[in-house]
Amino acid sequence: MTTPLLISVFGVPAQVAVGTDLLFAAITKSTAAYRYQKHKSIDWTVLRWLAAGSLPGAVATLAWLHWAHPDTAMLAAFIRKGLGFILIVSALANAAYPWLVKARLGDGRDSPAPFERRRPTIVLGVLLGTMVVLTSVGAGAIGVAALMLLYPALSARRLIGTDVVHAIPLAFVAGIGHLGLGSVDLKVLGLLLLGSVPGIAGGARVTGAAPDWMVRIALAVVLMLAAVLLLTK
Repeated sequence: MTTPLLISVFGVPAQVAVGTDLLFAAITKSTAAYRYQKHKSIDWTVLRWLAAGSLPGAVATLAWLHWAHPDTAMLAAFIRKGLGFILIVSALANAAYPWLVKARLGDGRDSPAPFERRRPTIVLGVLLGTMVVLTSVGAGAIGVAALMLLYPALSARRLIGTDVVHAIPLAFVAGIGHLGLGSVDLKVLGLLLLGSVPGIAGGARVTGAAPDWMVRIALAVVLMLAAVLLLTK
């Protein structure tokens, strides 16, 4: 959500908003790794396969940005449209998550052997790595929904934990790459980090008190509104 707000509300250039948000996400999400590991909510095999695709995909996309020097106006327009589309998909995936869980638990299928899912997981990683570098969005609801389809026997807790922890090195690599390209605003990053302390505390209190379905609907509405702002401005 940070990238569309930086672009639409604060007028930050699209590529700078992406790069700044990536470093912000890498720093703020890094505190989650220990918590998910402590509760054994990470499937490290799946995470390694995702990273085997996403990290090279991110580096290749960064290299393209460095060597190709795409037109700034065209790249900004692409980022806005691509981000708007991804936000819509994320909103739909987030809203549909409870039904996906019910369908997965109720279909009676056996989980596929891990090696049968290695290749599609790596391909998913490449797609996520590319999307994250270009738009800062790709993990989250989309990543969890895709992993749910690939690994129907994994619990929702492990799916979410794997997706969140995988996003940490991906955001770090992509963010450092954007920093090298000069598309990170360190002043904005500092202000985001300063505001994140009370924001995280307040958000945790609100989401902890509200029912899950209400939080999901609210998040889906916010994502849709952000997408509309990006696609219509």
